[in-house]
Amino acid sequence: MNKKGMSEQDIRTKYITPAILAAGWNRDLQIREEVSFTKGKITVRRKIVKRGERKRADYILYWKPNIPLAIVEAKDNNHNIADGMEQALNYAEILDIPFVFTSNGDGFSFYDKTDGHDVQIELTLDQFPSPEELWARYKKFKGITEASEKVIAQDYYYNPNDDRKPRYYQCNAINRAVEAVANGQNRLLLTMATGTGKTYTAFQIVYRLWKSRTKKRILFLADRNVLVDDPMRKDFKFFNADSNNRKMTKIRDKKVDKAYEVYFAIYQGVTGQIGFADTYKEFSPDFFDLIIVDECHRGSAKEDSAWRKILEYFKNATQIGMTATPKETKDISNIEYFGEPIYTYTLRQGIEDGFLAPYKVVRVGIDKDLEGYRPTKGKRDKYGIEIEDREYNIKDYDKNLILEKRTELVAKRVSDFLKRNNSRFAKTIFFCVDIDHAVRMAQALRNENGDLVKQNPKYVVQMTSGSEGVKELENFMTADEPYPVLVTTSKLLTTGVDADTVKFIVLDSNINSMTEFKQIIGRGTRINEEHDKLYFTIIDFRNVTKLFADKDFDGDPVKVKETDGDIPTEETEEPSTEDIPQEEVSKEECQEVPPDVTFDPDDDTPKRVKYYVNDVPVSIINERVQYLDADGKLITESLVDYTRKNIRKEYATLDEFLQRWNSEQKKTVIVEELEQKGIFFEELREEISKDLDPFDLICHIAFDMPPLTRKERANNVKKRGYFGKYNEVAKQVLEALLDKYADEGLANLESMEVLKVPDVARFGTPVEILKCFGNKRKFMEAIAELEDQLYVA
Repeated sequence: MNKKGMSEQDIRTKYITPAILAAGWNRDLQIREEVSFTKGKITVRRKIVKRGERKRADYILYWKPNIPLAIVEAKDNNHNIADGMEQALNYAEILDIPFVFTSNGDGFSFYDKTDGHDVQIELTLDQFPSPEELWARYKKFKGITEASEKVIAQDYYYNPNDDRKPRYYQCNAINRAVEAVANGQNRLLLTMATGTGKTYTAFQIVYRLWKSRTKKRILFLADRNVLVDDPMRKDFKFFNADSNNRKMTKIRDKKVDKAYEVYFAIYQGVTGQIGFADTYKEFSPDFFDLIIVDECHRGSAKEDSAWRKILEYFKNATQIGMTATPKETKDISNIEYFGEPIYTYTLRQGIEDGFLAPYKVVRVGIDKDLEGYRPTKGKRDKYGIEIEDREYNIKDYDKNLILEKRTELVAKRVSDFLKRNNSRFAKTIFFCVDIDHAVRMAQALRNENGDLVKQNPKYVVQMTSGSEGVKELENFMTADEPYPVLVTTSKLLTTGVDADTVKFIVLDSNINSMTEFKQIIGRGTRINEEHDKLYFTIIDFRNVTKLFADKDFDGDPVKVKETDGDIPTEETEEPSTEDIPQEEVSKEECQEVPPDVTFDPDDDTPKRVKYYVNDVPVSIINERVQYLDADGKLITESLVDYTRKNIRKEYATLDEFLQRWNSEQKKTVIVEELEQKGIFFEELREEISKDLDPFDLICHIAFDMPPLTRKERANNVKKRGYFGKYNEVAKQVLEALLDKYADEGLANLESMEVLKVPDVARFGTPVEILKCFGNKRKFMEAIAELEDQLYVA
């Protein structure tokens, strides 16, 4: 066969793969073809949830598994040898790959990113470099010595009984960290969004450094028991200790056993914060070679923190900080201690790649939140205490003033939302102002959902410091456990809760800290396709989601539904308790609720800190909808206006659009292209309330053409007598397909599966139907002609 007539796959099979193999690359260990390295972005529009296309490399070449060296982009021979280089360079940037090749089967275009110059050269097929040649160039570029190579080339951990493989960004983080440590760097920071597998990444780093004997004794530090116990049980289970294998242990109850290699500890357990002595001093300062600091945005970042002294005591150890939300304020800095992050993978990137769940936002404005509330003179709360006469607003509610009907309204609004969306068993977290608020919200939810609470009292659970509900945390995090469903909390669940089936997050707390906000959003970003969790919904009663617009936030919602008017909020950030680990500290430290009564030293009359008001009515303001475009920017105009503007960007004139439409054999290709750009035709139909197909929607919305419904277009075809040239059976098949188009649209016409639907299958099997037209090719020609007839002017 002439090379010009070969497909891309033929070019790869006959020319590119043989050239790579001839250069000495191992097919089983070093060559991977058609590598999909993202999952495809999830897009949500009303009831429609779609995954976009995955990013796919034709070839990735590895020095060893998970240590990539080169990417090869293939084209058929009708392309130039360097065609595809721009895409290949983009992929190489994402994948942290230094060597880039393209080929059309005649040879290779080679771009060496390690050269320091933008040089692109051509190679013949037999000049493709060997693995050893590229590895030597890579080592020179990275400054890898003979000693450090032994560490950098250490294998990843692989369990033959577990099909889990590191994702591309995890490999990037792991490889950069191992390279940095091997080259003598002792302070490292990795920033990875919640839900992207920081602990699994940490394990692979620890394993490779431990296996190469570069780091023999390791300490994993966190500030919550769940952040220690969970990794020991899951990602780090390789090191699990048993009677014959004393590799891993947890430091607890002042007990120190120096016979292990991998130690886990919470800060408070080794610094004396919960009544113990400074246990860490039982170890010599040089005992640990490597310390992993999980969630290092929290207390460990403070210079005067009691926890920071652990890191300073073991100052000779290599220390790796890991966080989803690096903290940089005038008082606290991760970067000052650990240095600039050696790798960052953001929430925005995770959503774009399809590894993290996107989210909708419903903003709900309540009249008293928007307008404020001032009690009448002499008004008393339900306990008879006179309420201080001043203006109260959203920053006061549930902190200084409790409007009980407001709590009831929030519980009812969310419960009604879950009922309407058939989501009453969707796991939901309510973030409240404090423990007292969480208690009252739980009771209001029980009252609203009495039928389900009667079936199981754990349908609603209060989960705050010291509550019985904390015992249900594991069940809430387990996908297959149906209860608890609705959980109320304050600070306890902001971190360390890997509940990948959480579908709703309710914000009824004044959150001004970006760090805390990101952590809360992270409770919903995990995906669980088995349990139909592809996105989640944030219901915001406090305008907390204003932080989406902050330059420090890196992930955008897929839709925001908000009320008119601005909810007044305090501009200055209130003191935050986010650095206090609510699970581990003493009762005094975890006190989240101010005492009911306080005393003025100049006045013997006790004054209540909180007023409880049960007779002030509240109501919800009307809502409006905003959408996000393909770039994650909020659409403040109508969906029709947005569509018109973006279609005109693609097709400047009606003639330009018609030319493309008529030339495309499959019209659904155009529809899919526009949907990838954030235009969803199902929603447009709903907005303009007309049963139009995409062609008419585009012509009508973008170019002001009078539209025809699908039924009208189908009837016009029938009136023309177009079917007369076909035999009787073929004619009936086409009429049935035309009726199918009138009911359901274009997609059915362009799929061979339509031959199996009952209205068409009554004419015979797919093979028998095709024979009525002569063969499959002639059937497809008949369908193409039918489509042309549909859109005759």
